[in-house]
Amino acid sequence: MDLGLKDRVYVVTGASRGLGNASARALVADGAKVVLSSRDEKAVAGAAAELGPGAVGVAADNADPATPERLIAAARAHFGRFDGVLVSVGGPAPGWAADNTDEQWQAAFEAVYLGAVRMARAAAAALEEGGVIGFVLSGSVHEPIPGLTISNGLRPGLAGFAKSLANDLGPSGIRVVGLLPGRIDTDRVRELDALSGDPSAARAAAESRVPLRRYGTPEEFGSAAAFLLSPAASYLTGVMLPVDGGALHGF
Repeated sequence: MDLGLKDRVYVVTGASRGLGNASARALVADGAKVVLSSRDEKAVAGAAAELGPGAVGVAADNADPATPERLIAAARAHFGRFDGVLVSVGGPAPGWAADNTDEQWQAAFEAVYLGAVRMARAAAAALEEGGVIGFVLSGSVHEPIPGLTISNGLRPGLAGFAKSLANDLGPSGIRVVGLLPGRIDTDRVRELDALSGDPSAARAAAESRVPLRRYGTPEEFGSAAAFLLSPAASYLTGVMLPVDGGALHGF
């Protein structure tokens, strides 16, 4: 299936590793051009180099109010256009409701929530008909995940913002979509498994609750993201797509 991605240009934040990187790889593999961002200059430069001439890396912090305009400008400067953005950011600090500090909440709000809102607003102002704004969220949009209280608090709010934005931008032909990853085999998920003290047992227990009985691969997530961002998904907006092997049991 031709996704229609050839020569389209996307910004993908948090793309030096994990789900953002997997999404950027899938986009480039289908012919798109990508601006990758990450706070780590060396890591994002290396990630872009691995993807070849269809990618460029920009060191940028999602919490910085200047980041959205910088990334959109980089897309236009390097590739001559801007067709969409996928807002991905590393997960906030784990912890239980009584344990997370005000400082952890504030840092996560700036990077995970307000940074995503700013990026989406800047993209909305810059995109034309056919553009798309995507958010990497979490299965916690539907059901809280034990030990991830900050994420449980912020991700559902971003989903609500995304749905509101989809309604606002629909008449302009700009789509807004969200992806809700479950247990995808990334460094972040392995780190969370390790917090139990027995990573193998934690993984086995988590896999037993997934109908497909395994963790997803980053490549599987990236393929789903590339489709949702592509013209092939041109009549999909306001959707929150679980990429979780069936772990979400509701409709």
